[in-house]
This record gives sequence, C-alpha cells and structure tokens, in this order.
Amino acid sequence: MAFNTLEKLIAIYQNSGLSLSKFAQIIGKDRRTLTSWIDKSVAKTPPLEVCQAISTFFRYPSRIWEQDCEKDEFFSLLKALPQSEIAIIDKGYEGGLAYILEKESKRRFVIHPRFPSPAYRDKIVTFPYKFGNSSRAQSLRKIRYERMLEHSFESIEWYSIESLLRFGFCPIGNLFTIDERIRILELIIESLEDNYNKSLYFFDSYSTKLFGIDSAYLSLLPDDGLMFLKMPIDSMILEIRNAALVQRIHKHFTSPSHAPKHTQKQHSLHIVRTLMESLKNSNDLLSFYEIIADSTPYGELFANNIQPHSLAH
Repeated sequence: MAFNTLEKLIAIYQNSGLSLSKFAQIIGKDRRTLTSWIDKSVAKTPPLEVCQAISTFFRYPSRIWEQDCEKDEFFSLLKALPQSEIAIIDKGYEGGLAYILEKESKRRFVIHPRFPSPAYRDKIVTFPYKFGNSSRAQSLRKIRYERMLEHSFESIEWYSIESLLRFGFCPIGNLFTIDERIRILELIIESLEDNYNKSLYFFDSYSTKLFGIDSAYLSLLPDDGLMFLKMPIDSMILEIRNAALVQRIHKHFTSPSHAPKHTQKQHSLHIVRTLMESLKNSNDLLSFYEIIADSTPYGELFANNIQPHSLAH
C-alpha cells in the first residue's frame, strides 16, 4: 500500500513534537482542519501549499512528497540533515566573537561549558589567554560584558553544577584567585538580583545522560530556527539552521517534563550568594554543600557531583 501525502503529513506532525496550534500555524491552516487530517475524519489530500510550507519550515527536501517516495526512504529523508543547514564560521577569534555578538544582539539562551560566562570574567580579570589580545578583541569583549550587564538585556544561562563547584573549589585548571572569584560572584549577583530579564540555572549533568551538552558553548535562537556551537579548535563555530532541531533542544531546557534536573531561577541566586559567602569565610566544599543541603531542596543534585565517601566525613 502506498504511503500517501496525508500519511506523510501525519508522520511529520508526530515526529515534530510541536503543539497542534504551532503546527497549524506553520501550514497556514486552522486547528480544526489539521485535526480532521490527523484523525483522518477527512480523507482529502493536503494541498500543495501545505506540503511546501512544511518543507520550507523543516527544511525537508521536496522529494518526500513524491508518490514513489515510500515509507523507508521518507523516514530516511526526515533524518537527513541537508548540507545547506550547516555552516562553519571560520574567521578566527575576533571574527567568531563578532559573530556571537551579532547573533546574540537582542537576547541569549546559552548552555555554558564552564562557570562563569566570559562576559562576567572579562569585566573583572585580565584576559587569561595568550591569544586574542588585539585592540579589536578587547573592544569586542568590552561590548559583550557591557551588553550582558544592561538591566534590560534578556539572558538565560545554564551551567552544570560541576562547573560551579570547580570554579569555587577546584585548584586545578582554575583561572581565578579567591578574591577574583568573589568579585565575579558579586558581579553576577548585582546583574541578576531583582532582574526579570535574566535567568540562571544549574543542572545536574550526572544523574541524566547528557553526553557533551555540558562541554560546549551552545547558543539557541529558537525565534530564528538557529543554534550554534563553539568548536574546540581554532575558534571555529558550527552553525545549524534546522528549526525542528532547535525547537527540540529548546524544549528540552524549557519544558518541566524534558529538562534535566536543575535549580529553579528563584534559588539559583541564593546558591551563588552562598558560594560567595563560603569563599569569603574560607569554607571548603563540604561546608558549602552542607549549607546548600540545609537551605535548599537541591542537596541530592549537589551530592551527585561530589565523591560519596567525602560526604560521609
């Protein structure tokens, strides 16, 4: 039996993970029409403009709608990522920084590989690396942290709990002195306190299989159907334009049923403040953990990131 256009539309809808309203908006039809197709109460073949709208939004090849494109090939094409969706931004450190500033000019939704964001670091400490110290690079970094610190700039930041603990207590590979750590935390508190435009989350990368999600700078722009990752070599950036994929990852970090275990926005600032006070008082990791366990509902999340035998002492 042929895999017809209506069955293909239903399969794409089910594969998209989008709401009925959003999918109806994409194809330019009302919810009632879409529902009639999905439950097959109407057997009419969806018109050509609907198929074209789906292909345009999801960047699917037009081949999927051809009559001889049977089930196996159809699903294979849905999974294929067209080359036009991928771009490598290879413009060096300054070019990459300019690219990021352009893409994140209005707002940012970022999963950071290391706490804190360079925007906070660059306000407090001298740039720690041997490259990227040209006058243009310094100017771009200044633009970045000034924008980040604007009260009206919308920023959503996700960090792993591990990266927070490493920043606070790990002596290996730590770029900052104790005084610099305290000043950075003070800046973060100043930026986020009583500011509804900025959100901070710490997630547990150990209790859930999040392979690599906490090891690369990942920026999501769901309104543009775009996301990009900072590559680990030569300041290259991988840009992906696939609206369905971007929405899926965005949903993973915004939907309560999908998001990794994490701190709530209203508690994150308390955690940052607790870390700052712990550093000022020369408290160690376990003392900090005990305060977090006593004053927040996240003792288990933080315990997942600390050696079990250490907690027993």
